[in-house]
Amino acid sequence: MDADFWDARYGSRERLFSGNPNGVLVTEITDLPPGQALDVGCGEGGDALWLARRGWRVTAVDISRVALERAAASATDVAERISWSVADLTRTPPPAQAFDLVTVQYFPLPREHDHTALRGLLTAVAPGGTLLVVGHDLADLPPNPDGDMNPHDFYQPAEIATLLDEDWIVLIDETRPRTAPAPAGTHHTSDTVVRAQRKPDSVVPQ
Repeated sequence: MDADFWDARYGSRERLFSGNPNGVLVTEITDLPPGQALDVGCGEGGDALWLARRGWRVTAVDISRVALERAAASATDVAERISWSVADLTRTPPPAQAFDLVTVQYFPLPREHDHTALRGLLTAVAPGGTLLVVGHDLADLPPNPDGDMNPHDFYQPAEIATLLDEDWIVLIDETRPRTAPAPAGTHHTSDTVVRAQRKPDSVVPQ
């Protein structure tokens, strides 16, 4: 699942996703004061646009240049609030302590023994900041799923919650019904959600 894979997937149709923000993001973040946000795997920019239009300054990162160009074309009204960045966050970590919100919506982050890429994302959350991770409930999938990837090879939100240390407060760790219909051709009726806050007095590793 490299850049060529995702460019081909986005390029296969005029729009891959709805363009609407993810429902869990809207539910969990609406009441937070705007700050600096990192949108991990931003795709066509639905979440980044929603955040920017509510006063956030957003760093929107994706491996696909096709997706980012499409997203930027929809963002002329908030262009000064969004930085679109082509990057592979599994290889290049984001800046440490830079973001009041790190949102990871259905992002396929490969599981690693040393958790290097995951720890890079966690370190990006500033003291007092929020981590929001959302995934599809694996119980909705057939026992042996077909397709481009095996979801069991990637971190799930509940697993990430178990890897947070004493510098974090886990506010939500649950499975809940989706707020929008499942994507066409899928059976995703539930989301798994983790929302955590890094303690304001924590010391973020460099």
